[in-house]
Amino acid sequence: MTLPERLGLDLPILQAPMAGAQGSELAIAVSRAGGLGALPCAMLSPEAMAEELETLRSATSGPVNVNFFCHTSPAPDPARQARWHAALAPWYAEFGLDIEAVPAGAGRRPFDHAACDVLEPFRPAVVSFHFGLPAPELLARVKAWGAMVLSTATTVEEARWLEAHGADAVIVQGLEAGGHRGLFLTEDLTTQVGTLALLPQVRQAVEVPVVAAGGIADARGVAAALALGAEAVQAGTAFLCCPESRASAIHRRALMSEAARHTALTNLYSGRPARGIVTRLMRELGPISEAAPAFPLATAAIAPLRAAAEAQGSGDFSPLWAGQNASRCREVPAAEVVRELARGLPR
Repeated sequence: MTLPERLGLDLPILQAPMAGAQGSELAIAVSRAGGLGALPCAMLSPEAMAEELETLRSATSGPVNVNFFCHTSPAPDPARQARWHAALAPWYAEFGLDIEAVPAGAGRRPFDHAACDVLEPFRPAVVSFHFGLPAPELLARVKAWGAMVLSTATTVEEARWLEAHGADAVIVQGLEAGGHRGLFLTEDLTTQVGTLALLPQVRQAVEVPVVAAGGIADARGVAAALALGAEAVQAGTAFLCCPESRASAIHRRALMSEAARHTALTNLYSGRPARGIVTRLMRELGPISEAAPAFPLATAAIAPLRAAAEAQGSGDFSPLWAGQNASRCREVPAAEVVRELARGLPR
């Protein structure tokens, strides 16, 4: 049985979960179009998660992927926090902000028993993870209701680890992909390679099905990924300008502009490498900074700068997540994006 058959999909097309830029509306639209919609939960409170899951359950009978992060919450590091504040101080002064008033806060929570308590009554068909897999007892809870478990690999070694530790399928995230890198066995960015190079290597290394992600935005990308051994594809950036997305107007304008041709990996917005459109902050501070606190603690001090700039209509300090191929970002319904991707399927 193929992966799409196991998932109960009409089409082998997955929508990437994009925390902060989408909610249940996009997941519902993709599900209704025959693909696998996704709900990102890393930035949702338990109450908000339950509300979104209830909306999904009432709006679509198709399978939906519910996604979580699996990071380890870091211990506070006052010295590193002080370095981070010092690095950001010039921009705080520019906007007349008080850096000493920055509240502490993570902004993203890892999957834990409390999240699983909320999730379990809904018994989603698919649960996916970023940054590895949760603890064995949590994974066992998810699998106990029959959910299929997916997780992201950015190297062959990570794919093998995921297969050995219980993943039912591996999402192969090439370097082109937007948003956070799913790397979890290493922080060495030189290990990260493109989708077309990584996909056949992972396909050869594991027995579980693989899903291609990164740079796939149209029918030709789908055809190429399937030819290299993927059983399904995952697209994210191509959906960000759809009306069902919650991406901001600033983000949408950037995605449909020439600026989207220049993306880079940066740790400035969260503390972990993620691909986004190059912004003023990334240019002036450098996209990767050793001063940035451990994930996800960098976010708190960026938030006031982001809010101040966005109030002026600027994305200079906003995380404009995007993959290297934003060429298909259009203000069209998500179902139309799914249909375009589906044109790359074998006839």
